[in-house]
Amino acid sequence: MASTTAVNRPDSAEPTAKPKWYRQLYFWVIVAIVAGVLVGWLAPGFGKAMEPIGTTFVAAMRMLIGPIVFLTIIGGIAGVADLKKVGLTGVKALVYFQVGTMLALAVGLLAINLIPLGEGVNADVTQIEVSPTAAGLIEKAENQHWWDFLTHIIPTTMADAFVEGDILQIIFLAVIVGVAINALGPVGAPLLDLVQRGTKVMFKILSYIMKLAPLGAFGAMAFAIGKYGISTLASLGSLIGLFYATSAVFVFVVLGAVMKYLKFNIFKLLRYLKEELLLIVGTSTAEPALPGLMRKLEHAGVKRSVVGLVVPTGYSFNLDGAAIYLSLAAVYLAQATGTDLTLGQQLGLMAVMLLTSKGAAGVAGGGFIALAATLSTVGTIPPAAIMLIFGIDKFMSECRALVNFYGNAVATLVIAKWNKTLDIDQARRVLAGHAAPEPGAADDVTVPAERPAAAGVLKPAPALG
Repeated sequence: MASTTAVNRPDSAEPTAKPKWYRQLYFWVIVAIVAGVLVGWLAPGFGKAMEPIGTTFVAAMRMLIGPIVFLTIIGGIAGVADLKKVGLTGVKALVYFQVGTMLALAVGLLAINLIPLGEGVNADVTQIEVSPTAAGLIEKAENQHWWDFLTHIIPTTMADAFVEGDILQIIFLAVIVGVAINALGPVGAPLLDLVQRGTKVMFKILSYIMKLAPLGAFGAMAFAIGKYGISTLASLGSLIGLFYATSAVFVFVVLGAVMKYLKFNIFKLLRYLKEELLLIVGTSTAEPALPGLMRKLEHAGVKRSVVGLVVPTGYSFNLDGAAIYLSLAAVYLAQATGTDLTLGQQLGLMAVMLLTSKGAAGVAGGGFIALAATLSTVGTIPPAAIMLIFGIDKFMSECRALVNFYGNAVATLVIAKWNKTLDIDQARRVLAGHAAPEPGAADDVTVPAERPAAAGVLKPAPALG
């Protein structure tokens, strides 16, 4: 019978007193974002000079993503008693991801058809000048195939996955290593112990880097506003507004309904993840928030093996924000260039997007490349038309990242509940406002001791701390 080993779980003792609001990380990230906007607006030259601050912070966070994903997945797989459960979890996750992506694409199509902002633009594609940057992205998209993400999963060498920071390849390697350690039985126990200790070290490093989050958010926001300017927002503000409004509808209606089914409050989950959400707003990318999401979902009662498998995979396959952007932007460009699309053609467009969105997973400028790949594949909308929205893509990328991130948080809770591996009482306590763990507290969770200490069976490694 499975036993449970308590590992320094905070709510097993008296609730930890929260620090004052002005000492919490999210407050200083908000201050930094506001300061960055003001600096970029009032002193654009100085704002653009802040680019190295933002990019250095994002690079430091990305440096940890590969090791944390690798170690977490290995620890989750190597410590389970039944590997069939791991495979079943992966299948469930992929099914959920596809359903979620289709719903997001449908919401985007519905919004742009109900509010056809592109009609009346009457853009002449032959007169559109394609910038070198956009031309490079279009060329990359045209050379992409729907099967590329499958063949790309296997790295040339084991080191290449970490050098390139390719999440899909890292997941592939971690699954293989985790299964191998699991199959070794008692021989693999020291390796599992080393993995758990290594995970704790990575999260401790994360806690150090996260203290610089306000500085990174300031640099990234000052650069974005300084380079693109407030005027860029005003020029196509209606399209940006429609995209943000559509994304909000998807989050609060579609994902809200999913959370209601789970008997959780969507606003409480938003509050619980506020630090990570603000970090995404400041840096315009969801990657730096990945380790924090994994840590917080574990703390909220989701089993480590589920977190380790679903969250990183979702970052490549569960892109709700990108799906909304793809369908909305593609039809907008069709309207703007006078390209008539029937209902059947729009549904065909949606089918293509299910593949092209995955093909651009993990690629720099992935959302824009996926859009270009979609236009190139369909052939009815000129790829050069993407220049009409190229200038505002930076500001739309923030919303894409926010929805992608939140969709993955909800997806992990769904899969954990589906697998019956979610500690519902713990989740409710945490979402009710119990203090979240510090970034370095990687082991402040309950680790189920699933594997009996029998001959030939891997015994769980001792608790750390």
